[in-house]
Amino acid sequence: MNEPVNVIRNLEKALADDDFDWSLLLVGEDQTDKLAALTSDLRADHSETGDGKQISSGFSYLGIGPTIAWAHAVSDPFYLVMKAGAESFVRHWRKIRPHVAKNGFHFVSLGVGTGQKDRIILEDLRAAKPDLFYLPVDMSSEMLRLGTHEAVRGIRFPMSQVLSVQLDFSLADNMEQLAEMFARLVGDDPLLYTLTGNTLANFDSDEEALDTISSVLRPQDRLLLEVATTTRIDAEAMKAAADEYHQTRAFTEFVTSALRYNTDLTIDPAMVQFCGFIEDDDALLVKIMFQNSGPDDLMMGLPDHTEVALKPKDTIRLYTTRKFSAKRLDRLMAACELTLVENAHSQFRRTRKPTPFGLDLLLLAPKSATTGKRSVADEMWAR
Repeated sequence: MNEPVNVIRNLEKALADDDFDWSLLLVGEDQTDKLAALTSDLRADHSETGDGKQISSGFSYLGIGPTIAWAHAVSDPFYLVMKAGAESFVRHWRKIRPHVAKNGFHFVSLGVGTGQKDRIILEDLRAAKPDLFYLPVDMSSEMLRLGTHEAVRGIRFPMSQVLSVQLDFSLADNMEQLAEMFARLVGDDPLLYTLTGNTLANFDSDEEALDTISSVLRPQDRLLLEVATTTRIDAEAMKAAADEYHQTRAFTEFVTSALRYNTDLTIDPAMVQFCGFIEDDDALLVKIMFQNSGPDDLMMGLPDHTEVALKPKDTIRLYTTRKFSAKRLDRLMAACELTLVENAHSQFRRTRKPTPFGLDLLLLAPKSATTGKRSVADEMWAR
């Protein structure tokens, strides 16, 4: 009797001549668990500073509505961080590329975004390794479809070498299981993990998020990290960092979209607050919050059909972001046992007034790899 053929083995042949717009998605989580977690976060205690109820990182992009809102926001020329990132990425990647382009890496994209940066990386990695796997990972299946299609569009990258994975990679157990699965998939071939778009800044704890990723890196693997940076930590820079996100209506529509699509709360843009803070004397923290500025309770219907009273001055934290100093980045690398392989840096030059803000693209290796020790501070201040 013939042995049954696994459906996965026949899938490539089945889709090869089909011009329908298929996407292959490996789902790693029960979506009801994610909805329950979001509901629980929206029931948290009263806080006037954005430290109670929240839309945590990842949930901001969950669902088709927030995905569309994100796509609109990133195309808005007034969203200055995203605009600067798109403009500088090719130049930054050109400096990083010699360290990875010829080493036969497979490509793991953590938080695929629009897919435009992935396309640039994918095209260069493919030149050295035509059989590489492209492995985008995101908590939002809608973001995966949007970003993956943009990444492969125009470069004729075969979908048979693409595996999208729906997973919350901020959870340590998830990341461990993901890395083990990828290791079985590629064997000893090196993996290039990427976390671009200043995504590290969106987590409650940037150190915990970076450690979760760095802990799964094998000696041959590398991590490409893109972050927004600042050369000053003071009250003026703190205010400027908050104002930067306040300038675009499209970004406000995005950060409120998860609340709009998962509750019945009426969103008044006047109740959206952009607040800057100095965090640990080495980073600028921006919290974007919805705050009940009226005199009465606001009743908010949750996904489980229960209601929560949002009392006067109570907040829902919608989004967190940061600008990192060189000192903060060096501290994070030391804590997560990462070494700097290469750093590409540029300052914002969009106004007549000097600005302390910029963007850095860092290529990092695990401490177990044989690389020389370098400092982000040295690299930034050398310019």
